[in-house]
Parts: sequence; C-alpha cells; structure tokens
Amino acid sequence: MTNDPPLLDILGALREPAASRLPLAPLDLRVMPGDSVLIGVDDPLQAAEFADLCCGLIALREGFVSFLGADWARTSYEQASTLRGRIGQAHGANSWIGFLSADANILLPQLHHTRLAESVLRDRAAGLSQQFGLPGLPLTPPNELAFEDLVRADLVRAFLGDPRLLILKNPALEQVASLTPALLNALAAAHYRRAASVWLTSSDILWNDLTLPMTTRLRLTEHGLISSAPNGPRSPH
Repeated sequence: MTNDPPLLDILGALREPAASRLPLAPLDLRVMPGDSVLIGVDDPLQAAEFADLCCGLIALREGFVSFLGADWARTSYEQASTLRGRIGQAHGANSWIGFLSADANILLPQLHHTRLAESVLRDRAAGLSQQFGLPGLPLTPPNELAFEDLVRADLVRAFLGDPRLLILKNPALEQVASLTPALLNALAAAHYRRAASVWLTSSDILWNDLTLPMTTRLRLTEHGLISSAPNGPRSPH
C-alpha cells in the first residue's frame, strides 16, 4: 500500500447552469495512480464534456477538480497549460486539424508543452506508431489516411510524452478490433509507471467487455457518477 495522492480528484463538482450535457448533480471521482476507470456515458458529446471537466475547462459553481494536487480553478494560465501537458487524450478519428499533416497534429501538443527537441519527439512518435500498427509516423494530411490508421494515430498522439493521465473518449475498438492488444499493452506499461486512465464510452459492447482490466466501472447519470456492473442497462431507471 502506498500513500500516493490522487492524480485526479473531483469532489462535489457542479457545473454552471449554462447549457451543458453534464448532469445537474454534483460529481465525485477520485483516480489514483495505476487506476483504470471505465465510465459509461449517454453520448459522445457528453464524453467530451466530461473530459473537459477533468482538464479544468468547465466552469464550476460548486466543488473542485484537481489534477496532480492542483485545483484547476486556482492555477495560473501557465501552470494550467503545463498540467494539461501531462494529460494524454484520445479524441477520436475525426479530431484532426485538416490543414496540418498528421505528424504535425501528433507532435503539436507536446511541442507546446515540452522542452524536448522535435527530433527526439519524432523518434518517440515513430516508435509508438509502430507499436500501434502503423509502418511509421504518418506524414500525409489526415484526410488521406484510412479510418483505422486515424484511430491508431490518435492513440500515438495520446500516449506521446508519457502522460500521467490518459483520457480515452469513445475508443473505436469495435471498428478496429485488432488494435485492442496494442492498446492494452500500452496501458499496462503506463499503469506500471503509475499513470492512470479514464475510459469514456457510449458503447454497450465496450461497457460489457469483461476482458478490459478496469479497477472501477461507473455510469454518468442524471444522479451523478454511479457505480455499476457490466451487463446492466445504459442508465438506471
């Protein structure tokens, strides 16, 4: 047993009443080093908004969200930017800047947050690309890549830089089933170095997949985050 502080701590977080897909109930979630949390959500937009909450991008009227011990609401712009550099996000196959090449899309977040030379980042990104089944770091525009390759490249972008927290928003494992072993191996290595992962999915197939090594399974409902088991309904009635 260790006395590690939580990587991500959400306590009584209640959003501002502006239009939002998050529930009007306080949210509580504590993610410890090495944890793998699966959260069932109603739709992809809700998953994206919850990811923004984790990254300190949602205004709160009550409660707090902290990452690596820092309350997002009390951090400076520079500190928040540095902290977000420790979070790797898989956004999905369609989340690309169209006028940039795929490699520029992959490298851009880390170039913004790290002091490592671009050549070092390129070497690491090339290694991750091969790990996820690509022949190398993709250099073409995103619209010239197949859907499966965009999913793989998205994971390269998420894992680049050895993030402390990985947020996977609706990972397309059903469409690219051959990717599952590589993703689980990469996550096992990340958890071994005491990183944590949060999976957000609106897929019942993924939710009910018992081969996924989750430490916690929750549903995001109108009542907040509710502990739930696989093979259950999408939302409690």
